[in-house]
Amino acid sequence: MLIRQVSQIRTSEITSETDYWSRRQLLMSGLGAGAAAAGLVLPTASTDAEASVLKARKSKFSTSEPTSRLRDIITYNNFIEFGARKTDPSYFAGALKTKPWSVVVDGLVQRPQTIDLESIAKRFELEERVYRLRCVEAWSMVVPWVGFPLSSLLKHVEPLGSAKFVRFETVYRPSEMRGQRKPRPIIPWPYVEGLRLDEALNPLTILAVGLYGRELPNQNGAPIRLIVPWKYGFKCIKSIVRISLTEDQPKTSWNRQSPKEYGFYANVNPEVDHPSWSQAVERRIGFGTSRFSPRQPTLMFNGYGEQVAHLYQGMDLRKNF
Repeated sequence: MLIRQVSQIRTSEITSETDYWSRRQLLMSGLGAGAAAAGLVLPTASTDAEASVLKARKSKFSTSEPTSRLRDIITYNNFIEFGARKTDPSYFAGALKTKPWSVVVDGLVQRPQTIDLESIAKRFELEERVYRLRCVEAWSMVVPWVGFPLSSLLKHVEPLGSAKFVRFETVYRPSEMRGQRKPRPIIPWPYVEGLRLDEALNPLTILAVGLYGRELPNQNGAPIRLIVPWKYGFKCIKSIVRISLTEDQPKTSWNRQSPKEYGFYANVNPEVDHPSWSQAVERRIGFGTSRFSPRQPTLMFNGYGEQVAHLYQGMDLRKNF
């Protein structure tokens, strides 16, 4: 393979944005027959070819840090409904049908309803927010998410005074999500996560419908997912179909599966290690010349302490991890 330095590449040779977002169609049309004959498997996720541009205003909550490379963010994913390997979602998530899509909002609310995702942009103004996200496996990323505050949705349905928590549920479709139909499930399905109501109402918490100015690719949680930037990534549940307000703390998937490894709160805390690795340092993906950047110290609350530390005053964050 011939690899040329950036200084050797002419502007005319740089792939245009239009071609980049359409590359799946180009691959499938140009290579499909040959790949099939050779027994090769091409990525099938609807990552970008069909993704439409989203109109969103810039948000005051964005970090000024450089963003991760798009190609890394759409090919290195945690979405175990499509497989445990980081590359599995970009290959297999194309089987998930995301249109039409609706989200049921129910439980302890005055106005339970089913919201059609096609009308989301009309009801709630979209914002682009550049957020840091931290994975429990000691890697992180900086991504421009497009979405709207979860608080806007919750205020729209009017929580009852007895509501204390918010429960989220991922779609359950074993016919489309190959990880859900394995004989020995990795976790109990469907995937469930939860927040305290005050965490859900924090202005940093959003429901994302896009990234890098486009609709979410399937492997990144299409068509709607949660983003809670001061918590570990497994809290940011993908492909949401139900949001329920409850009085009791929800039994979340990873906490049920391994309570000693995955606490309910999942706040980024460099002083609390995962049993198998340290959380004191992290590596960013999608920077420099390699997929991972050099190690750097992990920030408490992922660097969002000024906005969220008050939520946990008086709590033992080693016990409530």
